[in-house]
Order: sequence, then structure tokens, then C-alpha cells
Amino acid sequence: MSNLTIFDLDNTIIDGDSDQNWGEFLFEEGIVGQSYQEKSEAFYGNYYDGNLDIDDFLNFCVQPLKDNSMDRLLELRNKFIEVKIKPIVLTKAKELIIDELKNNEVVIATATNSFVTRPISELFSVENLIATEFEIKQNAFTGKVVDVPCFREGKLLKVKKWAESHHYDLRRATFFSDSLNDLPLLDEVGKAIIVDGDNKIQSVAKTNNWECISFR
Repeated sequence: MSNLTIFDLDNTIIDGDSDQNWGEFLFEEGIVGQSYQEKSEAFYGNYYDGNLDIDDFLNFCVQPLKDNSMDRLLELRNKFIEVKIKPIVLTKAKELIIDELKNNEVVIATATNSFVTRPISELFSVENLIATEFEIKQNAFTGKVVDVPCFREGKLLKVKKWAESHHYDLRRATFFSDSLNDLPLLDEVGKAIIVDGDNKIQSVAKTNNWECISFR
């Protein structure tokens, strides 16, 4: 049986944060105003500092999705991928993922919602995406979150559920991440690898004898 390899998305296999870039893109397109952009940057700072209120953040993120038609959103998303995401795909990460796909099962696990991240996972040829899911009814976003957010302990729960349903043992899995917010999952897998981590996560990595690498 193949092994399981898990990759975080933002600031791990892309050189930036997809949620932050999405907010910036919506502002540039005139979909949201200056106040939205400022709040987006504040939320990103909270995430980086490790004190993000995930429920407040998701309520904030879903609003533009609720306020626009699915056709409009899909049109915007296509442009977003071309303008904001393709330029920040990390070549070393993509090469490693392509190599991993030859022999192993690959999953991308991210706190960012699946509407934004599904086409990003496709850029890496990865079918298995575990992300925060927003409810859609009658081809429109309702504003509700399906299941738990894919964040901190929620990411661990969602990845563990997926792994068990596909008969994988996380104790034999490898996880690549840059983020202190991913400690619950990093602690659970057999092999944790820190990618371009800050001083905080590198200190944790040193304590736990985790490998530290760079995709930049």
C-alpha cells in the first residue's frame, strides 16, 4: 500500500496566503471596499500570531460569496487563479508533489475554504483536498460552515477522518507545513517537516527533532 503525504497550502507550497490574496483580489476588482481589505489584513496578522478567531474569520470570508452569484464568483475565481496564484506557485514544491504522486497518496489540507482552494490543488494535480467547506444550496452560498473548520484541531480531525476512511495510519504519514497553527496535526503524524517556518515553529521543530526545509 502507498504511503500518505500531506501538504499544507498557504506559505508552504505557494509563496503567500490564498485567503489574503483572494481578499486583495476582490478589493482590486471592486467587489469589496477598503474596510474589507483592512479587516482581511488584520485577520491575517492574527493568524500569523496564532490568535485567530476562526469563527469570526469565516463569517467575514463568506460574506462576498453570499453577496455574489455563483456565475460571477466562478468568473472571478478563474481570473484570481491566473493573476494571483499561478505566479506564486513554488516550483520546488510542485516538483516534489509530482514525484510523490508517482508512488504515494497526496493530500492538500488547508484552513482556506474549498471554493478558493479547489482550483489551486488542481494546479498541483492533487485530487484530495481537505479544506474548510461552506454550505451551498440552490447554487448559492448560505453562509454556513459544513462540519468543523479545517483549522488547528479541526484540521487534525478532518485529516484523521479522511485517513481512516481511506485506510491510512497518520502515524505513518508525512506532513509538510510552515505553520504553528498546524501543531495538532504535526504532532500526530509519523514524520513532520517544517517548510520555510518562522522562528517560533523552527524552535518547536528543533525540540522535536523535525526536519526543516525550504521550497524557496
